[in-house]
Amino acid sequence: MMVTARRVEAAAGEVRYEFGLDDRFDRILTIDPHTLDARVEDGDFNSAAGAIASKIVKAWRSSGEFPSRMLFAS
Repeated sequence: MMVTARRVEAAAGEVRYEFGLDDRFDRILTIDPHTLDARVEDGDFNSAAGAIASKIVKAWRSSGEFPSRMLFAS
């Protein structure tokens, strides 16, 4: 499985990413920068959403910034 994401918006209350399998970017992931809670627009928080959200949060914890792009491959 390869999940890719790209940041599309970084407002004060949320950071939004387009993400999907194999560069399809057909879903939206939103992360609250204060609580690090993640949700998906379509309500289906499946393994792909969990994997990419985890990678994004880990990158934020290590650098203090939300990455512009992220890739998860298993």
